[in-house]
Amino acid sequence: MKLFKSLIILFFLVPSISQAATLDELLQKVKNEAVTQTAEFKKREAEFKSEKNKQQALLNKAKAELAALERTTVQLTNDFDSNEKKLAKVEEELNMAMGTLGEMFGVVRQVAGDLKGQIENSVVSAQIRGRKAFAANLAESKSLPNIPKLERLWYELQREMTETGKTTQFKATVVRSDGEKSEQMVTRVGAFNLVSDGEYYNYQPSTGQIVELGRQPSSRYTGMIDDLASAKGSTYEAFAVDPSRGSLLSMLVQAPSFWERLQQGGLVGYVIIALLFLGIGLVIERIKTLKTEGDKIKAQMGNPKASDDNALGKVMMAYESNKTADLETLELKIDEAILKATPPLEKGIGTVKILAAVAPLLGLLGTVTGMIATFQSITLFGTGDPKLMAGGISQALMTTVLGLVCAIPLLLLHNVIANKSKGLVQILEEESAGMIAARAEKSKA
Repeated sequence: MKLFKSLIILFFLVPSISQAATLDELLQKVKNEAVTQTAEFKKREAEFKSEKNKQQALLNKAKAELAALERTTVQLTNDFDSNEKKLAKVEEELNMAMGTLGEMFGVVRQVAGDLKGQIENSVVSAQIRGRKAFAANLAESKSLPNIPKLERLWYELQREMTETGKTTQFKATVVRSDGEKSEQMVTRVGAFNLVSDGEYYNYQPSTGQIVELGRQPSSRYTGMIDDLASAKGSTYEAFAVDPSRGSLLSMLVQAPSFWERLQQGGLVGYVIIALLFLGIGLVIERIKTLKTEGDKIKAQMGNPKASDDNALGKVMMAYESNKTADLETLELKIDEAILKATPPLEKGIGTVKILAAVAPLLGLLGTVTGMIATFQSITLFGTGDPKLMAGGISQALMTTVLGLVCAIPLLLLHNVIANKSKGLVQILEEESAGMIAARAEKSKA
């Protein structure tokens, strides 16, 4: 320790010692410096002892404060434990008191959740907005609802039920099928459909927009919209509602139209349709021709003077020309006239019958080709996706239907024109038989 002090003293004396000129002077300076440093060290030691006493006093004060705080902590800990026991007892009493209210709260949250889902997908929300937020907040609430919230929940349930039975009009922004937006009057039919300007619309809950259907259903349903729009007062009009709130309407829209069904038949279907129109054209021509010829024959039956503009007149002219011939020759001449008059009356009837017979065969051909296409799809892609097989099956079924649709009316019409033709031929044969019988009677007389 002494050595350490000597080194410190030398450290501080180095600057002054370095300025000494002689050894005596150096010795004297070392002595003076030692005396000065000793006095200074004593002074510092005294100050340190004085500060030490102050630090001890501060330490004692801090210990006293610590002891006081520890006593306070013990007291507060005891108070906290006591309050915890009281709080647990009070909470138990509160839970017992809240038994029925807690059960009611669960029911309220459940009803509010159901109402939220119903409001979100309801067509009524296209007209009455802002109801979803209230139902969502009440369904997710962690605290008991107050009386105003319960009253509003009841009101929203009642309003949704009341609006379901109303048909109202309101002005709204709609999105057309081309993406353009326009402001127009929209008719809401209960909670089922939205219509405007003779077209059906859908309400999209995700965006809150009223969107026009990309494709409208058949005129059978769109025509009801005009009837509904023109209804006045307390009158009743038939209208097709969608109780599924859009699902049935979307499926109805996807149903193919009449022209699309015809296209499903493919080339074979077009051929069958062409045969149908050809057969109907022949039938119309035959009916018109036979009716004209029948009218002329009926007119000739009441006129004893023969005319060459009808079959009966030609038969009568053959009779008049061969009146002096023998009976056998007269009969042959009349038969010849009948044979000449018959082909125009029976013209085209056999063709209609052939078309009626060919149409089902073409339908069978289309069925076979459609099934071949179906099995080819199964071979290439398997049976995982039914849509891949739908084209071939549609062609198979549609051609069968077209074949029957073509054959059935053509068969019925063939029977009509065949009977009419046979009737006219029978008139010719009856009249010719009467002529021959009259001639035979004259010969006997």
